[in-house]
Amino acid sequence: MSTPFPFTAVVGQDDLRLALLLNAVSPAVGGVLVRGEKGTAKSTAVRALSALMPEVPVVPGCRFSCDPARPDPGCPDGPHEPGAGVDRPARMVELPVGASEDRLVGALDIERALAEGVKAFEPGLLADAHRGILYVDEVNLLHDHLVDLLLDAAAMGASYVEREGVSVRHASKFLLVGTMNPEEGELRPQLLDRFGLTVEVAASREPDQRVEVVRRRLAYDDDPAGFAARWADDEAEVRQRIAAARELLPSVRLGDGALRQIAATCAAFEVDGMRADIVMARTATALAAWAGRTDVLAEDVRQAALLALPHRRRRNPFDAPGLDEDKLDETLEEFAGDESQNDADNENDEDPDPDGPGGGGGQPPSGPEGPDGPQGPQGPQGPQSGDAGAPPEAGEGGQPQAPGAGEQQPVRASEPFRTKALSVPGLGEGAAGRRSRARTEHGRTTGARRPRGALTKLHLAATVHAAAPHQRTRGRSGPGLVVRRDDLRQATREGREGNLVLFVVDASGSMAARQRMSAVKGAVLSLLLDAYQRRDKVGLVTFRGTSADVALPPTSSVDAAAARLESLPTGGRTPLAAGLLKAHEVLRVERLRDPARRALVVVVTDGRATGGTEPVALAGRAARLFAAEGIASVVVDCEAGYVRLGLAGQLAGELGGTAVTLDELRADSIAGLVRDVQGGSQGGSNRRAA
Repeated sequence: MSTPFPFTAVVGQDDLRLALLLNAVSPAVGGVLVRGEKGTAKSTAVRALSALMPEVPVVPGCRFSCDPARPDPGCPDGPHEPGAGVDRPARMVELPVGASEDRLVGALDIERALAEGVKAFEPGLLADAHRGILYVDEVNLLHDHLVDLLLDAAAMGASYVEREGVSVRHASKFLLVGTMNPEEGELRPQLLDRFGLTVEVAASREPDQRVEVVRRRLAYDDDPAGFAARWADDEAEVRQRIAAARELLPSVRLGDGALRQIAATCAAFEVDGMRADIVMARTATALAAWAGRTDVLAEDVRQAALLALPHRRRRNPFDAPGLDEDKLDETLEEFAGDESQNDADNENDEDPDPDGPGGGGGQPPSGPEGPDGPQGPQGPQGPQSGDAGAPPEAGEGGQPQAPGAGEQQPVRASEPFRTKALSVPGLGEGAAGRRSRARTEHGRTTGARRPRGALTKLHLAATVHAAAPHQRTRGRSGPGLVVRRDDLRQATREGREGNLVLFVVDASGSMAARQRMSAVKGAVLSLLLDAYQRRDKVGLVTFRGTSADVALPPTSSVDAAAARLESLPTGGRTPLAAGLLKAHEVLRVERLRDPARRALVVVVTDGRATGGTEPVALAGRAARLFAAEGIASVVVDCEAGYVRLGLAGQLAGELGGTAVTLDELRADSIAGLVRDVQGGSQGGSNRRAA
């Protein structure tokens, strides 16, 4: 086994280290979600934490790590009698992004259950992680149903496996740690809320600190064992401090004053539900124990808010996480009087040592070694978007211009609005999502087939129907059913898939009127929000001047697409054909990477084509490429004025899709827009599904 990088050797990242240590002190805090750019020691710090966790006593031979003092009465390997156990290090179990449901929760052997009547259960990762750490790298890329199973187990402290009347339950309590790069997509708000704490990490901009990071990493790579040995004393000190804080935790007093500050803070920031209040209370208590105190102070409440609230105040995926610290301080100060009264009430109690570990009047340390760099204990805040300048109005394009010539400054998008379901026709087999119909592992049962490989979803009625005609020849003599491998039938199910929504946006001079471009951006932003909710990948192609650009390659990060859209400049001619051809190339490349994911192309234009020779004819030929391949499409018609040329409608016909105006995009008539795409799109999609 390789030697992990020492936890105490991690440079900076004080919030990350503190959040992990608080969960080590009190697993009831609810885990940590670590958000940040790549290469910021997220995974390194999490893997290093396992070496600091106290050893756990387990029942010898139990695959589910039962506590010998309080064995689980429902343990599949039980029953166990209370008694002496053996100590082993706390495990850190990693959940791969591509893991199956069986790998996560365990698998029942359905064949043996039916044929032999026995429960043969192979434990999964949730059993391995019991009383340890479950680490999910790139948690935002996990399929939704796996995340749901994971968080349900974390909330209930148990895992349930039920199939066709056969069920197994076992305890599963673990410290949940997830890491993610927001550029690759966000978690749904309800899933964010299930993580107790969140921290934002970023690489230091201080040269001295960056030098120290490189120096330590090179030293570790050259001699991992020797490097770890040099940090052994620091590791032992932190390990002892965690154990001491755990012992002190039950004695920590959370007074009424601190509780009122917690409740007032959660109310002031308008977080949903009561989970934030509970997490803040547990975090503040753990902070006091980590500092060696038995009373929760205002500093603990403040630090708890900075760790527990930023991800809970997001109202939509385009909001930057963070907390207004001035508002936080005002709220805490307003309700500080209750804390003073609480302190007076405590004078009759045992006086805690004000200069105990962590000292300094109760200011919680920011890491195992205290501040060791320029970063303070407060979490980094999300970037604040500046006000876009008001560009001077300019006439619409029409003169030959090079890209950048006559360019107008970006305008802000209008307020986004809610759109109804848009879906690709036919039946796909893409990644799980919430947009279009697809054959999936989860959903309503639509039929049965012979299993290909291991049986996962038994179709009981079809299995009985297949076995029934052979009972006499198989010598059946009792009430049981004689079932063989050839009789087993796998259930086929229909659910929903996520699609690739590729936006092709006209940014030419004919679209550059300020009010119109604001409305266009608002419409695209609304569709981006819908794509986020339906777990789609999105891409953005823009065209203006003489060429088209891929402003954003296909990605799961819709907030990245929103940021690119916000900064989109306009001006120049309208190379419509170039935009369509660029989009076609993006789809071709993406099909090689992810052939099962179907695409929906949303062309946002007024339909004009200018520049070059025969621009209209060339655009028509480019559009017919989409129709020939059955690619679902919709044209958002941005033409303005009393006299309409209907060019966008003609383009939609050549694409084999449907046209809709900006006004219609807001109406209920949009509900079945893409679902009812007709012609070549319908035929091509069905051909691919078949």
